Amino acid sequence: MQMSSDWIDIFESVDELNELFMHSAIVSAYHKAHQDVYSTPEVAKVVHEFSRLKETYEEVQRFGKYHPDYKTINTQIRIKKREMDLLPQVAELKAAENDVQDLLDEISLLVAHAVSQDIKVPVSNPFFQSATGSCGTGCGTGGGCACSA
Repeated sequence: MQMSSDWIDIFESVDELNELFMHSAIVSAYHKAHQDVYSTPEVAKVVHEFSRLKETYEEVQRFGKYHPDYKTINTQIRIKKREMDLLPQVAELKAAENDVQDLLDEISLLVAHAVSQDIKVPVSNPFFQSATGSCGTGCGTGGGCACSA
């Protein structure tokens, strides 16, 4: 591949887009929410406890209901997750993560559709999925959706 002025323009545009993304209000809010979670000792402790319990949970899941601690660990992980999710800082972080993901989805759609309207873009938000095709399922149904793809 030879480098042409078109490629240089594309790379410069990508760098500019990256700068705009990294300095956007949405990403700044995400960084602030992340800092709030991990700089507050009580919240960081709950998150760390959940992470340790999650490792145990994953080990138990390898054996499923045949593991002797299956019910105990399942109960503990649900209780700890609920405790963690009720913390305002964690809720803000999750909302900020969703906002960043929505922004990334939107950027992906804009870039893909700038190339061609026929490009299918996987997105996490159903609102964006319905904007990409007539069936909203990505046409991965083997023709069973009866859309006009």
